[in-house]
Amino acid sequence: MASRTSTQNLRKRVRYHYRGNAAGSTLRLTLGCLLGLVLRRVGSGKRMTFGKAGEATLSQWMADNARVCWIEQSEPWDLESRLISQLDLPLNLDQNRHNAFHSRLKELRAQARQQARELPISS
Repeated sequence: MASRTSTQNLRKRVRYHYRGNAAGSTLRLTLGCLLGLVLRRVGSGKRMTFGKAGEATLSQWMADNARVCWIEQSEPWDLESRLISQLDLPLNLDQNRHNAFHSRLKELRAQARQQARELPISS
C-alpha cells in the first residue's frame, strides 16, 4: 500500500478530535451520534456539527471519558489494517465491515445526517 502521509502531525490531529467539531472529525461525529446529540447543518448548510452547545457537551464527555495513546511506527497503515482485522473496534468504520456493530453505526450516522438535512440551518 502506498504511503498516506498526512499534512498534519499527530498532535494536531488528536487535538482536532478533542477540540474540533463533527464536520471535521469522524470520531466526534460517531461519539455525538451515540450520545444522542442532534446533528445540525451550520453556516452555508453544507457542514454538519452538533452546534456550539452540543460540541461543548461532546468535548466535556471526551475530556472525562476518552484517552489516547500511540506508538511510533514507520508504516502505521500496515499496523492499522492488522489491528482492525484482529481486534473488536466497534467505532472504526474504515476497513471494519466484519465488525458486528458496523452496519448499525453506519445507519445511526446516516440517520443523524438525514435528520440534520430536514432541520433548518443553525447559526
